[in-house]
Amino acid sequence: MIHLLLEIIYISFISLGLPDALLGSAWPIMYQEFNVPVSYAGMISMIISFGTIIASLQSDRLTRKFGTGMVTAFSVAMTALALFGFSTSSSFLSLCLWAIPYGLGAGGVDASLNNYVALHYASRHMSWLHCMWGVGTSIGPYIMSYALTNTQSWNNGYLYISILQIILTAILMFSLPLWKKRPNADTGSDYSSDKPLSLKEIIAIPGAKEVMVTFFCYCALEQTAMLWASSYLVFHHGLLEETAASFASLFCIGITVGRFLSGFITMKLNDTQMIRFGFSIILLGILIMFFPFGEMAAFTGFILIGLGCAPVYPCIIHSTPDHFGAERSQALVGVQMASAYVGILIMPTLFGLIANHISTSLLPIYLLIILIVMTIMHEKLVKITS
Repeated sequence: MIHLLLEIIYISFISLGLPDALLGSAWPIMYQEFNVPVSYAGMISMIISFGTIIASLQSDRLTRKFGTGMVTAFSVAMTALALFGFSTSSSFLSLCLWAIPYGLGAGGVDASLNNYVALHYASRHMSWLHCMWGVGTSIGPYIMSYALTNTQSWNNGYLYISILQIILTAILMFSLPLWKKRPNADTGSDYSSDKPLSLKEIIAIPGAKEVMVTFFCYCALEQTAMLWASSYLVFHHGLLEETAASFASLFCIGITVGRFLSGFITMKLNDTQMIRFGFSIILLGILIMFFPFGEMAAFTGFILIGLGCAPVYPCIIHSTPDHFGAERSQALVGVQMASAYVGILIMPTLFGLIANHISTSLLPIYLLIILIVMTIMHEKLVKITS
């Protein structure tokens, strides 16, 4: 039965990745239909991110009260409802309103499910599960493309993903008894006698500030590279937009393939070693981008940065119970997720200002600074919690 639950969690990660790239793939058509500036996609993304931050910070309280299984099922149901709302939207304001439950649902799933896996499964599963999330994010745009190329509309693309999420919600509801079969797995076991920690109490825990900054920096680096890779290749190396877009996708491919490989490497290395290994590969990728070898150096650099990013996110989460204890891991995972989305909100936008007023050629330097801060904070975390 435990293996069946793990299979359901794997399916959940694939399904959860499905809607993440939908907005970007459909927006070129959506913004024209709604007669709004192309930049308004950022507003929807920000609303989703704010919702995710709020849900992440509440994950400890909700999981203690209702259990991981119930929180996950309810959050997926909320996401399914929001996606259905997207599919019926006929105005930009409607999209903004439906983005609220979408963000709340996504944040609830992220924090609760990641912590559950960190507590009860080996590190390799965390890497492979996030690899499955990457598979989901790759499939989502293809579903949207199918809807658009078969004389349908972007609304149908969202509808298809919504139906898949509804099916997942039903599976999760039927699986609720499985979540309670594992020892210390759910409500009334790990920490039912303890009160949820406030944000002030969480930040006061030794190492909490360091892991929050580490997670902030990781997601800042990943999202900045993902968002600005094409622009860097076009404006700094003079590539055509279509060519740059295809090569920029190598970064995402590097993360997905890297997480698949990381699952095997974790059988030999622990989480801290995997994170340091990832930092080293990211550093190599960034340094290669400084070499005077034109676009080939940039291509190689982005692939290596993606490969280096692969083990960092899942291994930081998986190491949380070891660093802070199982009874506090949900609270810490929650603030880590919140920190991640703050990084996503701020740092890619900040580089956009730099690119606009100075030059996109500064991208490797920007990524290098983030990596240095992230490495220092992670080493301080290991020292404090050891």
